[in-house]
Amino acid sequence: MSTAETAGTLGAAVGTTRASGSAAGTQEERRTPGLVPVAESMRTTERRPPEPPAPGPAPAPGRAWAFWRLLGSELGLTFRRPRNLAMLAVLGIVPIVVGVALRLVASEEGMGGIVQDVVGNSLMLTFVSFSFLVLLLMPVVVSVVAGDSIAGEAGAGTLRYLLAAPAGRTRLLLVKYLNAVVFAYAVTAVVALTALLTGLLLFPAGPVTLLSGTTISMADGLLRILIAVGYVGAGMAALAAVALALSTFTEVSIGAIAATMVLVIVCQVLRAIPELGSITPYLLPSKFTNFDAVLRSPIDFGSLRDGLLAFGAYIALFGSIAWARFSGKDITS
Repeated sequence: MSTAETAGTLGAAVGTTRASGSAAGTQEERRTPGLVPVAESMRTTERRPPEPPAPGPAPAPGRAWAFWRLLGSELGLTFRRPRNLAMLAVLGIVPIVVGVALRLVASEEGMGGIVQDVVGNSLMLTFVSFSFLVLLLMPVVVSVVAGDSIAGEAGAGTLRYLLAAPAGRTRLLLVKYLNAVVFAYAVTAVVALTALLTGLLLFPAGPVTLLSGTTISMADGLLRILIAVGYVGAGMAALAAVALALSTFTEVSIGAIAATMVLVIVCQVLRAIPELGSITPYLLPSKFTNFDAVLRSPIDFGSLRDGLLAFGAYIALFGSIAWARFSGKDITS
């Protein structure tokens, strides 16, 4: 064999070896993960279904559920606390004592006025109980819970841990206020229910004679009691806003409670001074007793409206003060 023929034969063998090696390498690449050719990758992508979009932020209902869960936890703590239950029990006992006292006094001759009104109908005991309690004892009970809402947490050292959770200061402040509002209406309902039940047990039930001299049915009287409960509860909710605002300025709950009660007492003193009659309509306690508008025929809705507007103004003012203070407050405990 000549040299040229030998060189040609070797070149053909090398070419065949390279070709077979290339084919084997291609098959090896197809069998080895991560070494898929581009053409095959594109065809696979065309056959693959589209991927679902990436999940976005948590839906709003989840955040709403977290808010209501926090409020439910706060309400559970409030209504399980022995101190609060004891205060509700005291408020429930007072209408019973008033009813029994009026029943004993009614046996004497010559009694008239409010005693005669209560003895004549059982529903009137509810309005009399409100008159006794709405100016002092009910504000004390509401101030204890609302004044302890922020200051109590700060004094116990738990406020920092509450704010560490993703609740936010505004949401926490709103939960604390709603908790105080629910407790305020619970206070009002306890007084109304115990007074109503005591009146039904001690005094006759039937048509109710109003302050204007008009007689209404018992069903109409119950409806007016319900309106009075809503109005008095709104007044206590306004007082709760005052106590909550004061609670954001201190870490001692008794300080916020005492400050709220001092404001209430000072307002009562100012109301008793005739020379200061021009400022009396702007004082919060002066609107507490406007619930007697339901004892007129027809109901004095103008008086109720003025009281509710005053309550709303106090809630907006002191709620804004509480938010401005609490949102920028440096929590050190």
